[in-house]
Amino acid sequence: MKKLWKILLAIGAVIAGILAMSSKGSKKQFKKDLKDNKKKIKDVQTKTKKLEKEKQAIKEKVSNTDKKIKDTKTKVKSTKSANKTISDFEKKYRSKK
Repeated sequence: MKKLWKILLAIGAVIAGILAMSSKGSKKQFKKDLKDNKKKIKDVQTKTKKLEKEKQAIKEKVSNTDKKIKDTKTKVKSTKSANKTISDFEKKYRSKK
């Protein structure tokens, strides 16, 4: 039984050694991937800043347009009295017989 445990322990040690040796190669790949990801993050951040500036400009344009629309609507005269006059005229002179 002791021999069996020694064999299993030896096999485990060999597997652990192989994993330890292979981890050095993956560490280089990890660093490379990390560097690429940082570069991508920077690119996305610059694009985000640019889009935020554009968004602010568009918001300003929309608010200016809303102000112009509001101003124009206040200058428009009401047609309520004219419509009443027309309907009264139609009732008086254009009634169907």
